[in-house]
Amino acid sequence: MTGPNNLESRTKHIRETWAKRCNKVLYMSSVKTDFPTVELNVSEGRENLYWKTIRAFQYIHQNHLDEADWFLKADDDTFVVVENLRYMLSKHDSEKPLYLGRRFTPFIQQGYMSGGAGYVLSKEALRRFVQGFKTGECSHYSDIEDIAMGKCMETMKVVPADSRDLKGRQTFHSYPPDHYLVRQPPRPRPWYLLYDHYTPIEGPGCCSDFVISFHYIYAAQLYVLDYLTYHLRPYGYKYRFDPEEQSGNNPTAKLN
Repeated sequence: MTGPNNLESRTKHIRETWAKRCNKVLYMSSVKTDFPTVELNVSEGRENLYWKTIRAFQYIHQNHLDEADWFLKADDDTFVVVENLRYMLSKHDSEKPLYLGRRFTPFIQQGYMSGGAGYVLSKEALRRFVQGFKTGECSHYSDIEDIAMGKCMETMKVVPADSRDLKGRQTFHSYPPDHYLVRQPPRPRPWYLLYDHYTPIEGPGCCSDFVISFHYIYAAQLYVLDYLTYHLRPYGYKYRFDPEEQSGNNPTAKLN
């Protein structure tokens, strides 16, 4: 998700980093450009984000449904490790109604996925989302995009699947790494940890070795995280944990 005012300051840097690793990328906006962006019949602004999300998934359903198994919605200030996303999705069936991301608890009975951390719909979940608006079962429930999406997913019986790793550590993150990795003295927990569906952990044990996303990552930080993820290696260190040996999965999911 992006907008005409963010193409130079944000979106072009995503195109130069993690977006190159997706099977297919669509930049959803309110205007068509040579970037290229897809023009959706919406106005810009946070209050219109759910309308943009609705129109984006309707467009994908109409034009690109058979080009991917899974459909990731991410903002133009989110960093994604696509290989880790594929690995996580390889454990699931895209023909089942599944919905994955950073699961929050309040407001919706089954919870909902944080919009900033990014979330993924299976092919069947996308079908049900679009069908929900055709039948009137889903509506523009709220201006708050992720809560409204969660309400539609619950109505259409789309299951919020567990996106944590084999050790129970989180893979999707609604804030940058320092908000989770740094140990904190006793204090009232911030809202994004209070909202967590699973018991939150602060400090180095917070986050999976196979992290999928961080939010509020801008221009220079995208390149820093890209470098740290794909290039920095300590000499002589051999990574010993191989989840493939334990799970037997083959991470071949096609991702839009």
